[in-house]
Amino acid sequence: MRLVSVIIPNYNYAVSLPLCIEAIRKQTYPNVEVIMVDDRSTDDSVAIAERLGVKVLHTPVNSGCATARNLGVAASNGEILMFVDSDVALHPQAIEKAVFYLDQDQTLGAVCGVHDPEPLIRDSMVEEYRALQYHYWSISSEGRISFMFPAVCAIERAVFDEIGPFNTKLTQTEEVDYGNRLTQRYGMLLTSQVRARHDHDDELVPLLRKLYRRARARVPLYARRKAFATGFETSNRAFGSVAALGAVATLPLVALLGPWALLLTGAALGASLAADLGMYRFVRKSRGVGFLLYFAAVHFAVNVTIATGVAVGALKWLGSARFRRLYDPVPA
Repeated sequence: MRLVSVIIPNYNYAVSLPLCIEAIRKQTYPNVEVIMVDDRSTDDSVAIAERLGVKVLHTPVNSGCATARNLGVAASNGEILMFVDSDVALHPQAIEKAVFYLDQDQTLGAVCGVHDPEPLIRDSMVEEYRALQYHYWSISSEGRISFMFPAVCAIERAVFDEIGPFNTKLTQTEEVDYGNRLTQRYGMLLTSQVRARHDHDDELVPLLRKLYRRARARVPLYARRKAFATGFETSNRAFGSVAALGAVATLPLVALLGPWALLLTGAALGASLAADLGMYRFVRKSRGVGFLLYFAAVHFAVNVTIATGVAVGALKWLGSARFRRLYDPVPA
């Protein structure tokens, strides 16, 4: 039975960390070592991990998930690496299932898991929105992907050694970069057989800020690839974001053209909703019409934010050679 090294990058997740560690302890797969890499937390994360008997490493300075994951890999002994974020609690068979898929298909380099539609800790309606949205986008992307989901992801150590470490220059999109690099040589699978529950963002403004930064930072990679990543981000969803921004952009025309301009706004809004109609049907079935209205309003804001981030990123890509080189390989 192959040893699995579970690597937990952590920064200030003392609330969810006990749930994360206890879930790993309850795994049906028995041959596991657990390493938490603390990215200079200011809460009680380290004390909690140590009290629960977990080996704790420390980044030299607060550096981001890429640095923490790389440090954990360097200190691990497993033949399989299992990255699990500290705000995630695995289902009991998650590691067993991930190992099964890697063992069964030698063309796979990595297996990623799907988050439940319910959050790990219920804090707000924003968090319930994010859990449903993230779950639906994940399950609708099941299969071979190039977009890595590092919050729950098992990678063959030999593959990681071959592909190399996470790019520590990237603090928002290291997983997109790594998925792109890995899938040039190996397959990567997203499957709902590997499940977990995630403590999602529970405040709207921080969530929008994160999505804006990630959208902006993806531009140089997608410009180089001349394609979206496979899984999660689809051309339909990209169109939905652009249409939502278009709906906002047409509102000033009302002052110039009168009420007829609202037809343009309505058409753009309708196109944005139609671009991901299956998701809205899923939410209505799961939570009812009342929550669907709230969900649609928040998702409209998310779409506008993503499209704005891409637009700003495109302008920066045109004007900055350094930004265009953001995803250049890091010298060994």
